[in-house]
Amino acid sequence: MDVLQISIAAMPLLLALMSRTCKAIAPCLLTSLFTVLLGGEPHRAVTAWCVGMLIAAVALRERLRAS
Repeated sequence: MDVLQISIAAMPLLLALMSRTCKAIAPCLLTSLFTVLLGGEPHRAVTAWCVGMLIAAVALRERLRAS
């Protein structure tokens, strides 16, 4: 994997860090790691990435709604 693919795989983690919700950081970290590890099998990597983005998006939405 090159740098661009790894940075895209890390997007769920970065969004979770922006949400500042400790409960969302660990699952997003795991899904980002699974995305990188499953990079050879694109359909599985995309599934892990989508789950991570969903978790991060909900956490970010809750932070914005609370503000």
